Amino acid sequence: MFWKIIYIPIFVATMLGFKPVLAATSASEYRSIGLSYRANERYDEAIAALKKSVELEPQNASGRVLLGWTQHLAGNQKAAAESLLPVVYSDPQSVPALNALGIVYLVNGDVTAAVATHTWAVIVKPNNEIAYYNLSLSLHQLQLYPLAVTTATKAAKLEPNNPHPLVAKAIAYWNLGDFSSAKLTYRQALNLDPRYNNAFFLEHLQKAAFSREQIAIAKQVFLATKLPELSY
Repeated sequence: MFWKIIYIPIFVATMLGFKPVLAATSASEYRSIGLSYRANERYDEAIAALKKSVELEPQNASGRVLLGWTQHLAGNQKAAAESLLPVVYSDPQSVPALNALGIVYLVNGDVTAAVATHTWAVIVKPNNEIAYYNLSLSLHQLQLYPLAVTTATKAAKLEPNNPHPLVAKAIAYWNLGDFSSAKLTYRQALNLDPRYNNAFFLEHLQKAAFSREQIAIAKQVFLATKLPELSY
């Protein structure tokens, strides 16, 4: 009976494409296992494996960033920040750590810290599309709409096939009262991804660091593109 308890779960995990944690012996193997679990949104198992990789290689910055980002995806922003901050303290120019930490701050509602972190990330790496995009969302929340437009424009230029910066730019234009530019920019996002022609699809923007209020504004812009005859 004992062998069934031990080996049957290992066999099932192997058949599903997961390498059993018990079979891992190195930090790199634990990271690989953690990434496999994360790809299947099995965050508890992923975090456990990635924590083990950090224990085995505490000086491996990439391992800590992977752990922190996975904790962020699992919705534990406090733990994510605790994993990422040591990397930034050790290497203030670690762009992956700065990008991840800035997003954690943004999603957690610490917008000022998000702006500071992403601004530094842009200084460290001027062509940092991730930082510019999240700066736009952060500045929008601070009601600094012209700066939100500027940073979203930069992000869209650096990553022209990603509709997210265009939607961020559209909502900034909307709050500036420039409804024509908002609709035009939203249509550019729609040209990149036809799914933006569905208001329900916009809910996924929460996974792209949009706040609930920003998603609501994006829906207003979307409706305006469908009803251009309305006056605002």
